[in-house]
Amino acid sequence: MKLLITGGTTFVSKAAAAFFIKNGDEVTVLNRGSREQVGGVRLLQCDRMALGDRLRGERFDAVLDITAYTQEHVLALLDSGVQFDDYVLVSSSAVYPETNPQPFREEQACGCNSIWKDYGLHKLQAETVLRERVPGAYILRPPYFYGIYENLYREAFVFDCALRGRAFYLPGDGSQKLQFFHVEDFCRFVRILLQQHPQERIYNVGNPETVTVKEWVQLCYRAAGTEARFVSVPKTVPQREYFCFYDYEYVLDVSRQSALLKDTLPLWQGLREEFTWYRDRPDSVYFRKPYLDYIDRELKNR
Repeated sequence: MKLLITGGTTFVSKAAAAFFIKNGDEVTVLNRGSREQVGGVRLLQCDRMALGDRLRGERFDAVLDITAYTQEHVLALLDSGVQFDDYVLVSSSAVYPETNPQPFREEQACGCNSIWKDYGLHKLQAETVLRERVPGAYILRPPYFYGIYENLYREAFVFDCALRGRAFYLPGDGSQKLQFFHVEDFCRFVRILLQQHPQERIYNVGNPETVTVKEWVQLCYRAAGTEARFVSVPKTVPQREYFCFYDYEYVLDVSRQSALLKDTLPLWQGLREEFTWYRDRPDSVYFRKPYLDYIDRELKNR
């Protein structure tokens, strides 16, 4: 396939570029060229909000829009003159209000989520304008992505605690549920959509099973070759000061996805792969939050 991928140098978009190159596809990436490119891609170096005529007359089998966060991002691409057969937009589970019944289903009403606020609203606006302009576009609503090329301080934070032999400061009893989706499973599912062209156009994507925060931390420590020790932090302490996820539990119904993607990578296996990658490239995670500083300053002597 001939693909256009927005981004291509950070986490999900980088993983997608690497995946489709490895599978023999012709990949063009659209980014500002500020970071190292995946080998084998064709680079269109520009800001997506200042495309000019860079895409006019270009034709692709599919556009994988992984970096659109607003309706303006989508419109800039659609108005660029680019031609395509399929369009896949990575949206977010943040489009579901937390007041919806869970697990969230694709046919539920979308709207403001008080946890994600403008991020979710902007993603929803991006979905809406795309569906108006390209009714046949595919829209994917993931939970938390994980895997190699991760640039956020999530798994890496837990890996750092494990590598330094630290006890882990756990929110409450650690029973909060999390749902993940490996970046390669995401790429596999996109390939299925582009090959099979199923009738449904909106998909929740993610692992069918959830995991508690405590279980996730244990798996991260084991990926690093050790066992976790825990210190429970009371709910009165703001969770985002010392932990990498909001105090917000939700579950996506991914039965539509599961009808097409029959299996997903076991979480323990994906975390082992990510740990090995991170151990050799610790500087790759550049959005580091000062969780450890807060723990050492505010929590250790409580």
